[in-house]
Amino acid sequence: MTDQATTMNSLPNVDEAQFRPIDEAALFDVPRSAHPPRILMLYGSLRERSYSRLATEEAARILRRFGAEVRIFDPSGLPLPDSTTPDHPKVKELRDLSLWSEGQVWCSPERHGAMTGIMKAQIDWLPLSAGSIRPTQGRTLAVMQVCGGSQSFNAVNQLRVLGRWMRMVTIPNQSSVPKAFNEFDEAGRMRPSPYYDRIVDVMEELMKFTLLLRDRSSYLTDRYSERVESAEALSKRVNQRSI
Repeated sequence: MTDQATTMNSLPNVDEAQFRPIDEAALFDVPRSAHPPRILMLYGSLRERSYSRLATEEAARILRRFGAEVRIFDPSGLPLPDSTTPDHPKVKELRDLSLWSEGQVWCSPERHGAMTGIMKAQIDWLPLSAGSIRPTQGRTLAVMQVCGGSQSFNAVNQLRVLGRWMRMVTIPNQSSVPKAFNEFDEAGRMRPSPYYDRIVDVMEELMKFTLLLRDRSSYLTDRYSERVESAEALSKRVNQRSI
């Protein structure tokens, strides 16, 4: 290789100790977990007849049929973000469930062209990190919304942005149910329709992605920049102790 080619391909800004080749064994040869995929479901309304809750419960039935272990968080009693400490029982319950989960489903009504405050409050209580633990990083995510009128995708689009911000793997498919009041019977069960079929599609895809990624999550979310930062922090601590 010529000197010019060497210069063109050099990476002078890279920390060679933290720049690692792709480990294909960590991607393709990992042991597979045998337990059912653990799915946490959040919904965004406290109404007695909450269509986001009914859609969530319908999706939970589908996930259980696919073999998942499902837990649905009830947002009743969850305080507003920053209005209390993280040791509040409802906040702790939510965070513990997020740590337990391997995948999540977020379902919000659309209100004023956006997700509801109740939905956002739940997500806001989930920090990017708690000490060295990241409650959402690497988990799969499916997003859904219910609409009071014609079909819209404002809420699911916002949920996608939040899922990316929370370092989650948001699956490509999604569900939006228009005129949700027409889609559920008196018992709260969803009527047969293309909208119901789409929810089946979304839950099926979530299960596939969760099974595919859960044993590889820690490697997939291992970042060069964070390895560099951790090495620098360690160096500072060691140097401080030697002063």
